Amino acid sequence: MTHPLNLSLRVSALLLSLGGLASSCSPQADSPGVEYAPEMYESIPYEPLRQTGYNTINAFGINERTPPTGTVARGKLSYYDHIPKDSVGIAERTLHNPFVYTKANLEEGQLLYSRNCQHCHGEQGNGQGPVGLKFKGVPNYATGYYAKMNDGHIYHVIEWGRNRMMPHGSQVNPEERWKIAMYVRALELGKGPDGLKEMIAKGANATAADTASVGGAPPTNTAGSDKGSETPGQGNTKGHNGSAK
Repeated sequence: MTHPLNLSLRVSALLLSLGGLASSCSPQADSPGVEYAPEMYESIPYEPLRQTGYNTINAFGINERTPPTGTVARGKLSYYDHIPKDSVGIAERTLHNPFVYTKANLEEGQLLYSRNCQHCHGEQGNGQGPVGLKFKGVPNYATGYYAKMNDGHIYHVIEWGRNRMMPHGSQVNPEERWKIAMYVRALELGKGPDGLKEMIAKGANATAADTASVGGAPPTNTAGSDKGSETPGQGNTKGHNGSAK
């Protein structure tokens, strides 16, 4: 026979459990309800990337503060060359490719072109990619003014876009832009991907030292969409814009 006191204690414990369960539930989908030992879930120090709604010190109730105007993220200085979008002529004269026209760099430029440009500009560089065919107006690199674009011009257009082309500066880092520009110079020869072989054979550089480096030397850096570049966007005094012809 169960003692009445034991029975009442059991009933009380059950009621308390049900009450705690009910109080911990909430009709709001984003509410955690009652949390026991909340310090186990919520960090007492501010975590910059934690989006909270109760920070009474910073604006908007979040932990991460808005950077001051003009702030450049660490390692991203080369993303900004301070040349306005519509000043492609300045880019032609002042931006110089800091990378040598090696076989490896040109082939990497070809790979990056296939990933980022070919859908519009086409494999041959004639504007006959699937997107280019649909929307029209994509230029042929081997005709008229486009066949004379130098590396600085191409770099600037990749960064800022032009006419109907949208900017790709946030998608392609500075190192990758320069290498794509190298491959576009090969397409300017009007021979499609076969122009790459001719570009490699000719060296595509003004100096004997650069010409001697063509033929398989490893690139000075490896491009990757998941990283920035320490190479300044404006190049350096040893940079060059190559020569396609």
